[in-house]
Amino acid sequence: MDLWFYIADLAGVAVFAIAGTLLAFRKQMDGFGVVVLASVTAIGGGTTRDLILDAPVFWLHDPIYFIVIGIAALFTITWLRFKAFIPLNYLLAADALGIAFFTVLGTEKALQAGVSPMVAIILGTMTAVFGGLIRDVMARDIPMVLKSELYATTCIAGAVVFVLLYDVQQNLAMIAAMLTTLFLRYGGIRYHWSLTVFKEHH
Repeated sequence: MDLWFYIADLAGVAVFAIAGTLLAFRKQMDGFGVVVLASVTAIGGGTTRDLILDAPVFWLHDPIYFIVIGIAALFTITWLRFKAFIPLNYLLAADALGIAFFTVLGTEKALQAGVSPMVAIILGTMTAVFGGLIRDVMARDIPMVLKSELYATTCIAGAVVFVLLYDVQQNLAMIAAMLTTLFLRYGGIRYHWSLTVFKEHH
């Protein structure tokens, strides 16, 4: 089971590195900007989680994470050299897949650390959204987490599903939580689902 979580973690890092590279492309950044955005998107949330848990930061003793980031960024750059344009929906789709991976992984690591289910849900959500938050701030975009469409709420829902099913069957919990997060996030992207609080005044 630990192997599956590790593979999913690397997959999430790769997807978020792609999302960071795509945004760097849209902002016409240089090579250094690509590396920075790809890296902070991929490892920012997990690093924040580990620091809060007072746990060893996951990438310090495992260079595979940076190898994956480099390969994902290089693949994206190569692909973009032929396409020369990237639709915004591609960035949103990559980001949605990334938060689905990281919601599960962050929640699972928090539960393994012995925190309460509620704290695990919070840390799972932070793992999923903080990398993208840092990325968007650095790129001078409005962070996706602050926009009207469902975003952090999808991570909370996915983390809740994971916590509820964790003691039943971990594979089932992982799949169900990821599908919940993806379904709600894609609904937010496609149909503009939101939790609107304030009404517009004309």
